[in-house]
Parts: sequence; C-alpha cells; structure tokens
Amino acid sequence: MKVMIFVKATESSEKGEMPEQELLTAMMEYNEQLNKSGILLGGDGLKPSKEGVRVQFSGKERNVVDGPFIETKELVAGYWLWQVKDMQEAIDWVKRCPNPMKEDSEIEIRPIYELEDFGDMVTPEIKQKYDALLKS
Repeated sequence: MKVMIFVKATESSEKGEMPEQELLTAMMEYNEQLNKSGILLGGDGLKPSKEGVRVQFSGKERNVVDGPFIETKELVAGYWLWQVKDMQEAIDWVKRCPNPMKEDSEIEIRPIYELEDFGDMVTPEIKQKYDALLKS
C-alpha cells in the first residue's frame, strides 16, 4: 500500500524559518531509518505558500492565485511517499518521527489510489498505458 505523509504547515514554516541544527540532524536520522527500512519512496520539504500559486478550475476557465494562502492549518510544509504493508505500519512510523516543527505540529497520512481500486473501469489498454508510464 502506498501512502502520502503530509507534514502540515505551522506559523514558523509559513514564515520560512529554518529548523535548528538539532532538529535537522534528527530528521536526517529519521529519513535514514525510513530509507534503510525500504519504505521510503520520496519526500521533501516545501517552501512557504508565499512562494506558491494555486490554479483554480471552473469548467474551461483557469484562474491563477498567488500565495501566500491564509489558512496555515490547511497547508502542507513537506511530504513523504512510502510503500507500507498497511495503515498501521504507516502510523507506527509517523509516531517515531521527531516533531518536524518548532511548535506543536500535525502529520496526516493518506492512502494513495492504486490501479486496482478502479475495478472494472481499468481496461487492458489502460493497464498497458499505466505500466508503460511507470517504466518511463
């Protein structure tokens, strides 16, 4: 099962405050443990929302909105992509994570749709195209 792990933004991350050396070291050690375990597929920290944009969709219209975005608690400051056996394994790993922020923080775990989740909608042609995308 693939999961996306979202490190939620805080006031300090939205201000662009960099972590102290101690936290940076602890997070690197944690990432090394994830990598050694074989579950880590990817991950990075994200710059504050003031450096981002959102593209809003309404029918055929597209509207670009520049950051910063107001609701800090709804923003993401970083992510990991993991391959785990089940949700409990993901929870267990997140509970081992150092607090990634200077203040209280939150991490969200979301399962990723797998092709099998779409059932009969997946034709052999779609499966073939999907497999080809994964190889490239």
